[in-house]
Amino acid sequence: MDSPGTIAASGVRGERAVIIVDTALQARERSGTPIRVGMIGAGFMGQGLTNQIVNSVPGMRMAAIYNRTPERALGVYRYAGCENAVTAGTQAELDDAVRRGVPVVAEDPLGISRSPEIDVLVDVTGSVEFGAQVLLEAFRHSKPAVLMNAEVDSTIGPILRVYAREHGAILSACEGDEPGLQLNLYRWVVGLGLIPRVIGNVKGLQDPYRNPTTQQGWAERWGQNAAMVTSFADGSKISFEQSIVANATGFGVRSRGMSRGLKYDGSIMDIQKLYDIEELRALGGIVDYTVGPPLTKVFILAEHPDPKQRHYLNLYKMGEGPLYPFWTPYHLVHFEVPNAIARVVLFGDEVAPPLGGPVVEVCAVAKRDLSTGEVLDEYGMYMTYGEAVNADEMSAMRYLPEGLVQGCTLRRAIAKDQVLTYDDVALPAGRLADRLRAEQYRRFRGETWLGDLLAGSSAPPTLVAAGANG
Repeated sequence: MDSPGTIAASGVRGERAVIIVDTALQARERSGTPIRVGMIGAGFMGQGLTNQIVNSVPGMRMAAIYNRTPERALGVYRYAGCENAVTAGTQAELDDAVRRGVPVVAEDPLGISRSPEIDVLVDVTGSVEFGAQVLLEAFRHSKPAVLMNAEVDSTIGPILRVYAREHGAILSACEGDEPGLQLNLYRWVVGLGLIPRVIGNVKGLQDPYRNPTTQQGWAERWGQNAAMVTSFADGSKISFEQSIVANATGFGVRSRGMSRGLKYDGSIMDIQKLYDIEELRALGGIVDYTVGPPLTKVFILAEHPDPKQRHYLNLYKMGEGPLYPFWTPYHLVHFEVPNAIARVVLFGDEVAPPLGGPVVEVCAVAKRDLSTGEVLDEYGMYMTYGEAVNADEMSAMRYLPEGLVQGCTLRRAIAKDQVLTYDDVALPAGRLADRLRAEQYRRFRGETWLGDLLAGSSAPPTLVAAGANG
């Protein structure tokens, strides 16, 4: 017999939801009204998602794609078998192509946000500033959005959802990627009557000093972007992901950086030994990550308040507690994103909505000694890595968010592994994301220090397409 935890985590938990989505999509296919998806970004994940929607998802089509280089977007369509894709330079051309069912590459990303022919926007860029601009324009046109952009969700997701609601729209995380995977498992475990105490993400490698040079070979082998691969290896990406989970559950981190790559090679059935139940109860619950165990991608440790049910859990080979493990052995990313798209468009169901303001954020830490006058590169590059930290500490210490490091100029030297603060840098003028983050602090925390800091800069934001994959 298979492990009960594996069966529970990988099969039964999503069955009813998948059947509901599956049935609804088939009905859209039969009625000739497929969900028309507009995708921003055409990188590795966008390529996989396009292929999935075109060839495996009835009742949905990849109607329009924007990428900084249109040829890349056309190549993504060809990868999926769409040889008839056209390029649209105007709003009218874009709308007409979508209306006629012709795959189209938009030269203007905001055209997808504005198009009445597009039912949902999917952001696959990984850019905070660019993503914010495209998303706000979508909300102004009452268009829902699904994020394969954990960076924007982590950095300014709570305030973006305020704007979405004001326009009757939804902003959702995606299924398949770790935040959605964990939230689906979390909801299922809560539905069983258990109390989650640890929501964990599992990595295969953790080294905060990795950079695009060290990761170039691996990236080329899999056709991925070296900077994005670096953000996986140096811990930035998992920090963004776990902050989204924290904001959706109210769980914090035990300390900045979570477990910082604690290696665990034991059985998932025994992983509770890493945690003290009384500490977890006092904290209410934590998000965390480990390197290992094998054959596990995300896990939840939960307790049951009813001794009668604990007796049954023991009978069902879940152990004696007090913490019971539930896990999923894989994350299939783009394979599952269409489920999130359908949940948002057809059922108005958001995958990982924050409870309110930020609970956990991601601060920037120096990857090497940094000198006065240097201009910081983006996350996943050579100069910084991100660590998850509780929002109270983030604000009190005025930490600089990892999602907004690019373009900041250092006012002073920073030692390797030192956390950067707003006082250490001069910000690029006029960024929309900075103003949204200040508004997020003011709205949810009643704090004005960031707004005051930004008050000296009044330059309007410009559309920055650098994050749209290349």
